[in-house]
Amino acid sequence: MYMDNQEDQNDLYQEIILQLWKSYTRFQGHSQFSTWMYRVALNTAITYFKKAKHVVERNEAFDDKVKNLQSSEVDMVVESQVQYLYNAIYLLNDVEKALIFLYLEGFSHQDIGRNLGISEGNARVKLNRTKSKLQVIIKDQGYEFR
Repeated sequence: MYMDNQEDQNDLYQEIILQLWKSYTRFQGHSQFSTWMYRVALNTAITYFKKAKHVVERNEAFDDKVKNLQSSEVDMVVESQVQYLYNAIYLLNDVEKALIFLYLEGFSHQDIGRNLGISEGNARVKLNRTKSKLQVIIKDQGYEFR
């Protein structure tokens, strides 16, 4: 979800595996292994964004899936809503994207804060601000909230 196309996803995946391999000896066991691994992957993704300075474009794979859908009107409305959200997320900065993705993956505020290296309270504040920013972006795209 962090990259637009398959080639970039593969590059980032390889970079994450490399960083996990290189930093494994520094895992001290102060947190769950999965939390440490997620944090390394997230930091690698953010660093990758900064180095590569990728231009955010619409996700072609997602667009293809939406074009090929033959569903009821309700499904089309839901897909439209997802598309507005997806487009809006890609307009956020890297930290805001990370916050939203962690939130959408069901992480608690405490876990989000731990993964991003901020306090739980700061995670709550940043997440609320990011949600508000998403609403504004989506509204600016022409979507009307119902």
